[in-house]
Amino acid sequence: MKTILLIEDSAFIRENTAEILELAGYQVLTAENGKLGVEQALAHKPDLVVCDIMMPVLDGYGVLQIFNQNPQLAGVPFIFLTAKTERTDMRRGMELGADDYLTKPFDETELLSAVTSRLNRFRYLRSDYDLQGEGLGEFLEDARAVGNLESLSADRKVHAVRKKQDVYLEGEEPTRLYFVKTGRIKTVKATAGGKELITGLYGPGEFFGYLPLLQHTPHSDSAVAVDDSELIYIPRDDFSQLLLRNPEVGQQFIRLLAGRVSEREQQLVGMAYNSIRRRVADTLLRMHEQAGGTTDATIQLSRDDMAAVVGTAPESLIRTLSEFKHDGLIELTPKNIRVLHPEKLRQAHW
Repeated sequence: MKTILLIEDSAFIRENTAEILELAGYQVLTAENGKLGVEQALAHKPDLVVCDIMMPVLDGYGVLQIFNQNPQLAGVPFIFLTAKTERTDMRRGMELGADDYLTKPFDETELLSAVTSRLNRFRYLRSDYDLQGEGLGEFLEDARAVGNLESLSADRKVHAVRKKQDVYLEGEEPTRLYFVKTGRIKTVKATAGGKELITGLYGPGEFFGYLPLLQHTPHSDSAVAVDDSELIYIPRDDFSQLLLRNPEVGQQFIRLLAGRVSEREQQLVGMAYNSIRRRVADTLLRMHEQAGGTTDATIQLSRDDMAAVVGTAPESLIRTLSEFKHDGLIELTPKNIRVLHPEKLRQAHW
C-alpha cells in the first residue's frame, strides 16, 4: 500500500482530501503545517507528498527545499495545492522541483488522476522488500511498471500443499519458480547408499526451485512439504522476463533469489570439514533464527529430518542434542527444541 503525506492547514480540505485518498486505497499521513509535515516524512518516508503552498510555520516552498536537501527524502514526488490567486507563483515551485500542481477547488477525479500519474512515473525498485510480508507482490508490481513487463501474469494464486505432499520430483522438467508464503518445504536427494540428504529447508519469504530454470536442466532433487504449506507459483516465462527483459529488474530479482546462497555454501563447507557437534550447533542456530530468534522460539522438525539437514545419522544427532541439553544450551522435548543460549552455542569451541 502506497503512503501519501498530505500537508494542508485547512482542516476541512485536509480531512476531505484524506478521506478521498483513503477510499482509493492509499495510506494517508496528515499534517497541518510544513514543520509537522517534515517531521512526519522523516519518521515515515512517504511515496508521494500533496502539499499546500501558503501555510503557517513553514510554507510549501520551504517543505520542498528541505526534501531536496535531505538525502532520505530527495526524489519523493511532490504535488502542490494552490489557490487560483497563487498561480503566478507556480514558476517558483517548478524551479524548486515540484512535479505537479492542483488548483483549489479540485474534484476527486483531478486529485486521483494526478496522484496515480505521479506514482506511476516515479515508480522505482526498492532496495528492500519484506518477503515475509507482502514484499513479493510489491516487487512484482514495481517490476511490471519499471521494466514495462505488462505481460507478467497478474495471477498470484496461493496453492495449498499438504504435509508430506510432493511439490516436484527429481528428474522432472522445471516449469515454475516456487515461493513459500506459509509453512516449510524441504528439498531432498537420495545418496548412493539410499539415505536421504536434505539439501535445503525453506520457510516463509523464501524461493526455491530456481537452479534448474537457470541451468535448463531437470530437477536434481525432490521437494516435499514439511508442514501444511502455501506456495505461490511464478511461471517459467515470468521468471525469464524478470531476469532478462530489464537490467534493473533482473539485478534486483537476482538479489532476492540469492538471499540464502552464501548460507548454503557455508552449510556445504561445514558438512565437509566441521565436527558433528559444530554442524548440529550451526543447524540449531540457523533454525533458531528462522523461527524468530527469540528466547521463546521453538524448532519443530523431526529428528530424521534434522539429521538429514546436518548430514549425519539420527543416532548421532540424538546423542549430540542430549549433550547440548546436559550443558544447558538447549531445552529438549520429544517434538520441540528451544535454544536457550544462542551466543554460548555460537561461541563455543568444539
